[in-house]
Amino acid sequence: MEAGILSLSTRDKLWIVLLSALVTAQVTVSLLLPPGRVLMITSDLFQGALLLIATASFLPNCFSLRSPVRRTRAFWGLMTVGMLFWLAYQGMWNYFEVLKNEDVPNPFLGDIVLFLHLVPMMAALALLPHLGEDDRDSRLRTLDFALLLIWWVFLYVYAVIPWQTVFVDEPAYSSTFNTTYLTEKMVLLLALGLLTYHAHAGWRSLYANLLGASALYASSSYVANYAIAHQTYYTGSIYDIPLIISMAWIAAVGQYANRFHLPESRASQPLIGVWITRLGMFALFSLPWFALYAQFHQGSPDPVRNFRSVLSLITMIVMGTLVFLRQRLLGSELAHLLGKSRRSFEDLKTLQSQLIQSEKMASLGQLVGGAAHEINNPLTAMLGYSDLLSSAALPPQEQALAERIAAHVRRTRTLVASLLTFVRQAPAQLSGIDVNSVIQTAIRLLTPQFEAQGVRVRHELGSSLPLVLADSNQFLHVCLHLAGQISHRPQVDDGTCLYVRTWHEANAVFAEFSHVSPAAAHPFDPLQTPDAATRPASLSLGACCRIVEEHQGRILAQQGPEGYLGFRVELPLASVSRERPSLAVNPTRAVAGSGN
Repeated sequence: MEAGILSLSTRDKLWIVLLSALVTAQVTVSLLLPPGRVLMITSDLFQGALLLIATASFLPNCFSLRSPVRRTRAFWGLMTVGMLFWLAYQGMWNYFEVLKNEDVPNPFLGDIVLFLHLVPMMAALALLPHLGEDDRDSRLRTLDFALLLIWWVFLYVYAVIPWQTVFVDEPAYSSTFNTTYLTEKMVLLLALGLLTYHAHAGWRSLYANLLGASALYASSSYVANYAIAHQTYYTGSIYDIPLIISMAWIAAVGQYANRFHLPESRASQPLIGVWITRLGMFALFSLPWFALYAQFHQGSPDPVRNFRSVLSLITMIVMGTLVFLRQRLLGSELAHLLGKSRRSFEDLKTLQSQLIQSEKMASLGQLVGGAAHEINNPLTAMLGYSDLLSSAALPPQEQALAERIAAHVRRTRTLVASLLTFVRQAPAQLSGIDVNSVIQTAIRLLTPQFEAQGVRVRHELGSSLPLVLADSNQFLHVCLHLAGQISHRPQVDDGTCLYVRTWHEANAVFAEFSHVSPAAAHPFDPLQTPDAATRPASLSLGACCRIVEEHQGRILAQQGPEGYLGFRVELPLASVSRERPSLAVNPTRAVAGSGN
């Protein structure tokens, strides 16, 4: 305990001394001074000073410096509003007893301020600031708060105001006000008790202190009302000692709230929100019963019955409007969730089909790899025999045939070697590669497919391109897939031409795959990965984007109404890549195929 006191700052120690001095002074005058004007004025000033200090201690917690979380600031803001109402009521009380030197009138119009000072505090507790909730929960909770707030105001106006303005009756007014105010305090204590049990860490300590101070205040008010009924109460009597202690306690809670570490919050628990919603619905459904009670209660005068009936009807209209808004908000949220669920289901089906296709392509890649190894053996023999024939003394015509056979065999071996490179399950190896060489390999691999589809290929490859730092196998996969996307564009006319060109600008090398005459109205825009907001049309395109991004480059797409019109790959030079941080390349990734 001594260590805790020593850790307090000078300002905190002065705060404790001030509160202790006010409480001690109130106890002293209550015990020593006789009933009279001096005791009344002294006690009223002490209570007003304590409430002013308590309100001032709550106010700094409303700002981000003390409470960085918005919901926590809203909690302290509502608590401060409640303290301001309480301070205003004390000010009106002091106005009559100190300045005008007369008793407070009964009925007193300022009593509504005393009743309302607990309403913002209950709204602050209903915010459940110790729980983390999203914006949707906050909007719904705000409407629930409004329902409860309106109901509490309705309850006071329904029970108390008629005996104060419509049909003045002092005993009925005092009885209904005390009953209503006591009910309100009991609800506040119940809410604080539940939150103290439910919360943890700093929030539990805060709720527990508020519960203790509120319980002391409620009990002292009840005892004071009992003394008033038996005509033993006077301002500054010993009945005010617990009241002023509760004020000092509340002031201490506001001053030392930053020591509770309140921004730490638990996950939202829907059950509490459900009960708050049920309370709002209960408040609405109780209004017709209030109206029926007003009409059939024979002990009330006609003006009071009519006033309460009209009030119940108006409140039903207002609260019904809020319920309609709440249901509309829930409907829009439900439609949004259904839309998201439908899109998620469609994405799941698409992903499933693409995964099946990827597995097929992976199996095909393994088959191609095994077949390529088997094809290499006879090709090696054929190349050896053709070389023997070429070196033998044959007639010129047969010599030319042998050389043509050897050329075709070498071409076939090159294609087989490219297939083996493409399907090889090997770790990514970054090195300086020539973009033109990789693109030429991709064109050779796709030539049989293009001939079958009637697709002509035109290429304009830049000369003397600088090297880029990349994995040749992965970049080959990207080129094969982008070229395949262009050649497979739906509804192409006969004689489609794939246009491939490369060039060098500044610190990057560009490779473009497009139709000969793409629509000029469609610019090249960045093609995002599946993690971003704009997704590519297929899973393989997303894989291509990730490969290029891992090589510190990007893919741009030119998209028209019938599909993709062109792709542009941008890769940094090898010298630039080495100056940047290491590439986030997955060393175990293997390229299996280029299916759509």
